[in-house]
Amino acid sequence: MTAGPAPAAREPLLRTEGLTKAFGGIRAVDDVSLAVAPGELRCLIGPNGAGKSTLFSLLAGLQRPDSGRIVFKGEDVTTLSPFRRVRRGICLKFQTTRIYRGLTVGENLTIARGPRGGARAGERLDWALGTLGLASERARPAGELSHSHQQWLEVCLALATGPDLLLLDEPTAGMTPEETALTAEFVLGLAGQGITVLVVEHDMAFVRHIARGVTVLHYGRIFADGTLQEIEANQEVRRIYLGEQ
Repeated sequence: MTAGPAPAAREPLLRTEGLTKAFGGIRAVDDVSLAVAPGELRCLIGPNGAGKSTLFSLLAGLQRPDSGRIVFKGEDVTTLSPFRRVRRGICLKFQTTRIYRGLTVGENLTIARGPRGGARAGERLDWALGTLGLASERARPAGELSHSHQQWLEVCLALATGPDLLLLDEPTAGMTPEETALTAEFVLGLAGQGITVLVVEHDMAFVRHIARGVTVLHYGRIFADGTLQEIEANQEVRRIYLGEQ
């Protein structure tokens, strides 16, 4: 009996090839080649200035790389504008909130909602609003929400676009431990619904809660990549990121 053909390798949802971005003489992102599978939940960690937020800006189209390529769902999107990337399914939740504070929660959501995703995107959004305590706040001005609820609203605005890839830049910044724990459970829930999620985060308790794969950036380059257990056992990572000798 002969064996059948080996299953084809799964095409990455997102792939970067030699991605580089410099500011003056500093390479904020330096020859980064990364592959992210559909449905993956991955954390990007590293010291301040490692290039994490710059990498997200490149993926979202807010900045153009000096060299290299970004391939999303098999399409080269390197030169696409941010709104065209959103239409293709890439959405970034910024490190600082950019909600319309003078508008209600519902009005913010109406502005953000796009043509992608259909009923499934609407179901995910309703689930997110209920999970994060925003379902009853639709008529409330967004500027009156607490810090954590403004952060969560920003995530919901990203979800309203119907993303296939969600980029979360420090989603727990300024939150209490209880709010951070809820955010962790929420992110796990997103991944459980098939959304591919990349998270930049400094809070290692949060990373330990959600991480399936971890990529470590250092001086703009990929320093290490693997499971959380592999990363935490790496003495060089512990030295540069955790400050251990």
